[in-house]
Amino acid sequence: MLDLAFLAFIGFVLVLGLRRPFLWVLLYVYIDIIAPQRIGYAIIQTIPVSFIAFGAAFGGWLLLDRKEGVRFTLRQGLILALLVYCWWTTQNADFPIPALDKWEWVWKALLFALFLPFTLTTRARLEGLALILVLSIATIVIGTGMKTVLGGGGYENLKFFVNDNSGIYESSTLATVAIALTPMVWWFTRFGTIYKPQWPVTVFAVLLIFACLLVPVGTEARTGLVCIAVLGVLLLRYIKRRVLFLAAGAVIGMTALPFLPPSYYERMATIAEPGGDESASTRVAVWNWTLDYASENPMGGGFDAYRGNRFTYEMPVKEEVGNTTSVEFREVVDEGRAYHSAIFELLGEQGYPGLTIWLLLHGLGVWQMERVRRRWKDKSDEAEAWIAPFATALQLASFVYITGALFQGIAYQPVMLMIIGLQIGLNNYCKRLDSQQAKLEQSDQLSPTAERARKRASRANAPNAVTA
Repeated sequence: MLDLAFLAFIGFVLVLGLRRPFLWVLLYVYIDIIAPQRIGYAIIQTIPVSFIAFGAAFGGWLLLDRKEGVRFTLRQGLILALLVYCWWTTQNADFPIPALDKWEWVWKALLFALFLPFTLTTRARLEGLALILVLSIATIVIGTGMKTVLGGGGYENLKFFVNDNSGIYESSTLATVAIALTPMVWWFTRFGTIYKPQWPVTVFAVLLIFACLLVPVGTEARTGLVCIAVLGVLLLRYIKRRVLFLAAGAVIGMTALPFLPPSYYERMATIAEPGGDESASTRVAVWNWTLDYASENPMGGGFDAYRGNRFTYEMPVKEEVGNTTSVEFREVVDEGRAYHSAIFELLGEQGYPGLTIWLLLHGLGVWQMERVRRRWKDKSDEAEAWIAPFATALQLASFVYITGALFQGIAYQPVMLMIIGLQIGLNNYCKRLDSQQAKLEQSDQLSPTAERARKRASRANAPNAVTA
């Protein structure tokens, strides 16, 4: 029954897309995030719904959609360069078969991010994509929040729609993305046009943001807690009543402390003392190994090059006997451990060229959104007042994502690549508005002369011009 419900919805949107091809783009975004083919039980698993939506999105734009305002930008060029470079390193990978497995989804994520800005030519489309991103993540986050409140959380114990700890369903990744999108959720309470800013929208947004903040608690993801702290500090730039904001945050935090399980405190304590946690200790060891590997292989070793690592490190182990606690350092031998950082993921797999492209891609996004925010922040007209806050939400999303990516191997996370597509689309949209405004100003400067010429011609051609 669940399979039929998914297929009916997908089929319905495919039919609607015959008149509105952009709906196929949104359909692919929904399928790529939720992955209904992994949630279903039988029929839907045998149908390549993701490939169908992927083809429909591209084909619909090529054959049916208008191409007004389409332009190829520098950041799209960086995405294309990263895509080509990833292809090259895959052909020369240290571990060819695992590299091909990762390449199968990375190329689609990069290609879709490259294509997405071509379709984002209006405010409605920009808002539509942002809404689908928020609601798709909300589908997972709401369930996560409910399970957390009802006591079903815990590190690697909180199950989502699928019993698979990968992609957006990986706990730390979900925590990072959920926190990154909270500014966008709030944007809809002020500037949304698909759902007008009314009290039901505000109530839903507040509850959704609360659920997003619960994700790091329910999953006990340390990265999520760091992302919340970073977002809180960044918001001080935009909030007028900073003291009240800090006080409210402190009160909420203190109120929540008694309800947190002991396991949460124990796991969060490893942020300050990473040496006492095996997961944190191996990350440092892997990072050191990657630096050595990159010095010998500056062009990278292809996807999953980490499988070649092997290292030893010492980890303190506490033993309690009665009232006495002793610490013994034991040597641990490990191998084939993942990077646990997008920076080192790029460095090990794509070398210094790939890391440079990735850093430029995200750095330019932060810079462009800052330029857009400053250019449009003083606009009061409804048609323009939404732009600066939208750019701010996208910029904050980048900052939070980069923070989370420092501790996770999520360099090619599809949702965040879609955020990049939104940033490029918004920047192009603002450039078109500036271009149109410049043309209007130019025509206004010429209009007095044209008006005088028109009046002279009117008097000369008047019926009673001679006899009057």
